[in-house]
Amino acid sequence: MSKKRVFLAAAAVIFLSAACSLWHFRHYFIGPSSAPVDARSNADFNIEDIHSSVDKDGDGIDDQTDILQGTREYISTHPKYKSEYYYTGYPDDGYGVCTDVVANAMRSAGYDLMELVNEDIMADLQEYDIEKPDINIDFRRVKNLKVYFKHTAIPLTTDIYDIDEWQGGDIVIFDKHIGIVSDKRNENGVAYVIHHNSPFQAAYEEDILEKRDDLVAHYRVSQ
Repeated sequence: MSKKRVFLAAAAVIFLSAACSLWHFRHYFIGPSSAPVDARSNADFNIEDIHSSVDKDGDGIDDQTDILQGTREYISTHPKYKSEYYYTGYPDDGYGVCTDVVANAMRSAGYDLMELVNEDIMADLQEYDIEKPDINIDFRRVKNLKVYFKHTAIPLTTDIYDIDEWQGGDIVIFDKHIGIVSDKRNENGVAYVIHHNSPFQAAYEEDILEKRDDLVAHYRVSQ
């Protein structure tokens, strides 16, 4: 084989390898699309959209809608996945984890989880099982949000096929993960989840409920 052919073959291998790497990590660098393909809506299953009677931040938008809109606003910034401690509490550098999806969604509706979780921890240190509370990080831990939402939110079904009971803006908690329920659904009517699980997930908004076996709780902030 001539040197030219060897060079071209090597160049092709390098190019394909680079292209595959860029495709695999595309969401890490440029952020994934948040629009599910072929997703259904409540209307497709004759499910009425739920609106809360509460407008915590007084912006004229009910909590349920506010939380969902806040979730979409947050993921539109294409946060990159990284678990880090921030002295500001909320990440301020474009990075985040699953709990930051929920915290930013809640904050957009007038609920400051950093303050609220800290207050709840101080009122019940034993159940939270925390020796030294840290306001900057406690609200960004799934185990703490499990307790907080158990104390403060409305518990709902964990049967994913009871589709009428799943609405965009709900909170869904897994064993070691958390997200916001989407207003999009799959062909079975099962809700999508908006979440941030790792730097390798294909999109922020995904059809995952039928694929996971670690669902532990489902909440609504207000009714």
